[in-house]
Amino acid sequence: MQLGITKSLTLSNGTTISIETGKLAKQADGSVVLKQGDTMILATVVAEKTAGEDVDFMPLMVDYKENFSATGRIPGGFLRRESRPSDHEVLICRLVDRALRPMFPEDFHANTVVTLRLLSSDLETLPDALVCLAASAAIQVSDIPFIEPISEVRVARIDGEFRINPSLSELATADLDIIIAATKENIVMVEGEMQEVSEAEMAEAIRVGHEAIKLQCDLQLELAAAVGRVPREYVHEKSNEDLKKAIFDFSFEKFKAIAAKGLANKSERSALFSEVKEEFLASLSEEEKAENKFLISQYFKAAQKEAVREVMLATGVRLDGRKLNQIRPIWSEVNYLPKAHGSAVFTRGETQSLTTVTLGSKKDEQLIDGAFFSGTDGFMLHYNFPSFSTGEARMPRGVSRREIGHGNLAHRAIKRMLPADNAYTVRIVSDILESNGSSSMATVCAGTLALMDAGVQITRPVSGIAMGLITDGKRFAVLSDILGDEDHLGDMDFKVTGTEKGITAVQMDIKIDGLSFEILNQALNQAKEGRLHILGEMAKTLAAPNPTFKEHTPQIVNIRIPGDTIGAVIGPGGKIIQEIQAYSGATISITEEGDEGIVQIYAPNAESIKMATDRVRGIVAKPEVGEVYDGVVKSIKEFGAFVEFLPGKQALVHISELSHSRIDKMEDSGLKEGDHIQVKITKFDDKKQKFVLSRKALLPKE
Repeated sequence: MQLGITKSLTLSNGTTISIETGKLAKQADGSVVLKQGDTMILATVVAEKTAGEDVDFMPLMVDYKENFSATGRIPGGFLRRESRPSDHEVLICRLVDRALRPMFPEDFHANTVVTLRLLSSDLETLPDALVCLAASAAIQVSDIPFIEPISEVRVARIDGEFRINPSLSELATADLDIIIAATKENIVMVEGEMQEVSEAEMAEAIRVGHEAIKLQCDLQLELAAAVGRVPREYVHEKSNEDLKKAIFDFSFEKFKAIAAKGLANKSERSALFSEVKEEFLASLSEEEKAENKFLISQYFKAAQKEAVREVMLATGVRLDGRKLNQIRPIWSEVNYLPKAHGSAVFTRGETQSLTTVTLGSKKDEQLIDGAFFSGTDGFMLHYNFPSFSTGEARMPRGVSRREIGHGNLAHRAIKRMLPADNAYTVRIVSDILESNGSSSMATVCAGTLALMDAGVQITRPVSGIAMGLITDGKRFAVLSDILGDEDHLGDMDFKVTGTEKGITAVQMDIKIDGLSFEILNQALNQAKEGRLHILGEMAKTLAAPNPTFKEHTPQIVNIRIPGDTIGAVIGPGGKIIQEIQAYSGATISITEEGDEGIVQIYAPNAESIKMATDRVRGIVAKPEVGEVYDGVVKSIKEFGAFVEFLPGKQALVHISELSHSRIDKMEDSGLKEGDHIQVKITKFDDKKQKFVLSRKALLPKE
């Protein structure tokens, strides 16, 4: 490898991307530094020279980390160092993994690790739109086999105009935000969110993104040519053509017959497919079975996959007997969990989600401490996929990258439909109880129903559907609401969510070359039909949000106060706010917004809310001469009584202002500490900067 080779590309917005190789990390198989402005990303790739025994998949690991030093920050927490990947970093890993994986040859099975590091950031250039370009470029300057270069770009629509890789500030006003991965010829992956856009707008955004990607692929080819790339030779698969032919001859027609039955029950189908394999194994000796165990398994999978695909393409009959655009039976129920703030069960075929909604206060917001993003998030959606949902006996090992990714997709689908004036922190939790295809879309549907059950006034209900594709290059079939098996043997997994007005989120993975815009448009329009059908089924259970929150839902009140009164509400060392919380049982948080403070009061009942609200309003109220207040006697002096007429505000009622009758001694007044009396502000003493109170002014003259 030569040293210090750099290639550059100027984008349509005038910024320049440069890729340098031969300077850093030279012991990796391939390494590059991508730079745009002050943002720098180091990408390296290493692949072992040999593959493990009997491996039939691509063991690819993508690791993306954002160094806190990239933005001049020190990590929080006890250790003060970068730790486990954040959800943000995991989602970027998934974006790169899903784009790269189809580009490795099918027979390449060496353990491969792609490492990506954000070294420097200007906090405006979004790294998720650049890391795939860096990763692909690192592979291009290595000897690792790779079909062709690939890249990703962000497409956002801002003020009605599509823009490639906008800055973070520009993205704040976008009504469409998607990441597209593609080669020069084909779209490979799409993921993003949008504000109820049409299918035609979605397709146009993909087309615009692909044009930009073509230039980035050319840049990588220039870099590879300058380096003198020569792919390594490898042999990672063994084969037995005679055994393969024997298995296909024995099983292919039998598999086609089973697929043509259209059996809705997954277990029943699996049992019949297994019987064919067992029948063939019975004809082999123990030595033959032991010697060819791995190949037998692979060839039977291949025969079954090819047979099922042929039945679908030839007859339009799917594994479970449905038509290509038919949705599985749906039933749903809300308020299933009586003490949750909102809950729903959504079942479609053999996929089921039990989802809850919990409404919390400002203090329940998720804290985000990352190199690029930091702050809080008031809307969380967590997706859990226990092993029993697919009938497996497997111990949980923490949250997987898949669970984070599926939860993020559902989060994006719903978040733009939350009310703008929502005061609550919202947490949705989807527990998948059964799974046979598109559990993330079941989460969207169940999450929508649970929000409406909780009384959250969402703009419109959202549903989701997963689309599939089977094609042999000449024929194709677009499948609505795919099964898990159809996902495995198909050529596309395209998830689309939206309302009756338009699309809110998408996630598409393509497993083949040559997805035409004809197929893409058909998939989008067929998805719309399915999405609207599912919305109709959901409406039979709950068509609109409940008008009120449930009785056991904590109440929230937001009070805007002048900024210069925030200190008075908090008190020295937090004394006042702590007293209010102890007195009322409410939880209070204060945030600054411009010249104002927002006091959020979160309490279990209306009485608690009122107690806290009255105290806060009393503290920030500006007393006026002539106003009458209900006060509390705080102390008795020889010359009068000090009365708290507003929370935290006291003034003197002189002994002469207690009654029209003369009172010589305070002992004769009948007042004691803690007594409630009405007082009137009669004047403001400019010299002493104090209010003067009178009880006498409110009493009838004798």
